[in-house]
Amino acid sequence: MRVHVLGVCGTFMGGLALLARELGFEVTGSDRNAYPPMSTLLGASGIPIVEGYDASQLDPAPDLLVIGNAFSRGNPVVERALDLGIPYTSGPQFLADRILPGRWVIAVSGTHGKTTTSSMLAWILEYAGLKPGFLIGGAPNDFPAPARLGEAPFFVVEADEYDSAFFDKRSKFVHYHPRTLVINNIEYDHADIFPDLDAIKRQFHHLVRTVPATGRIVAPADDAAVVDVLRMGCWTPVEWFVRSEDSDRAERWSARAIGENDPGFVMYRNEEQLGEVHWDLLGRHNVDNALAAVLAARHAGVPVETGLAALGHFRGVRRRLERRAVVGGIAVYDDFAHHPTAIAATLEGLRRMVGAGRIVAVVEPRSNTMKMGVHRDQLAPSLTRADEVLLYQPPDLGWSLEPVAAALGPQCRVFAVVQAIIDHVAERARPGDHIVIMSNGGFENIHSRLIEALRHGR
Repeated sequence: MRVHVLGVCGTFMGGLALLARELGFEVTGSDRNAYPPMSTLLGASGIPIVEGYDASQLDPAPDLLVIGNAFSRGNPVVERALDLGIPYTSGPQFLADRILPGRWVIAVSGTHGKTTTSSMLAWILEYAGLKPGFLIGGAPNDFPAPARLGEAPFFVVEADEYDSAFFDKRSKFVHYHPRTLVINNIEYDHADIFPDLDAIKRQFHHLVRTVPATGRIVAPADDAAVVDVLRMGCWTPVEWFVRSEDSDRAERWSARAIGENDPGFVMYRNEEQLGEVHWDLLGRHNVDNALAAVLAARHAGVPVETGLAALGHFRGVRRRLERRAVVGGIAVYDDFAHHPTAIAATLEGLRRMVGAGRIVAVVEPRSNTMKMGVHRDQLAPSLTRADEVLLYQPPDLGWSLEPVAAALGPQCRVFAVVQAIIDHVAERARPGDHIVIMSNGGFENIHSRLIEALRHGR
């Protein structure tokens, strides 16, 4: 059986292709931009990639077409598939039909932190000797690929609320039927899909409805939107953790920082100290991610002490405040943050590490929600922890970044050309500076170009 995957170089669809190949299917795929690391991983697994979406790639016709959610009617390969009557499905449905049956599914959902928490959770299970399967929407440093079948019963999946396909507008995560569910947080995002926060909460409610009474939900007690969702109806025991030490919840799991200059933390159950984690991950948000991962693994039978020990060896995820290089004492970071809450969390974590060191934030507002201007009023406040802010005005943004720059003051500038940002940073950066580049896309390879400019003195 040959499976052809449309949009195969996206992390989710690429991971799905790797899983299909591991199942023994002949797998091919296509994408508009085939580039490493996913193209390399697919090639090494014997999955050929066709550039673009010309209808000729369906000659000969595959037995099954898996269609990514970026595709719509009018796309040549989609139209040809419909004309030929080729069987097709969505990525989430393929996962549900071919991979998840019979597995103990541990799903990690939420607006922020899904990739990191999923990676932590998969690593904890691996450290405990359980050899889990997983599909993660990023590149975990502890595994050679973002997906694998693993061994029964456990399968960790990053559970996205985005829609499934042009023919299935339900959120991806309703297909997964988890036994253990993490809800990290809920905020308004994906404005191209959801009209408001209530619409997002309704999808999370549908997800909660699929968790069995013998399962477990792990959730933050101090996230109002999450609490609202569970009040809509919940038939599953909830393991609550708190993100604020001021919480008055009687039964609670929590974590406290070890010290001002130590990113590690101590985990508690009520007032009982359970153990410490010493690591290099920055930011309170990563401590919250860790709490959720440890508690989800606990439901799968991994003792808390083992989960904490595993996190002491966790090596993080690519593009999550990933330090790409240090050139002449200037550190360059790559970060996936593209929502104001995530931007603020990234900068707060970095500020705690560098103290008075100078932080330069380079931001590409690229997400569909940003392009629609939904977060324009929250963007400036999210950047106040940086000493200098460089905003890239992409031609398709649809609104001006100048008011954001005006709100931040003279430390902020707007650029219409990426090379101009590189030149500006290369000319002004000094030893001890921290340059953090935030975008959920390739950003015209600005990271490598800037590193090269710094190495050559320009």
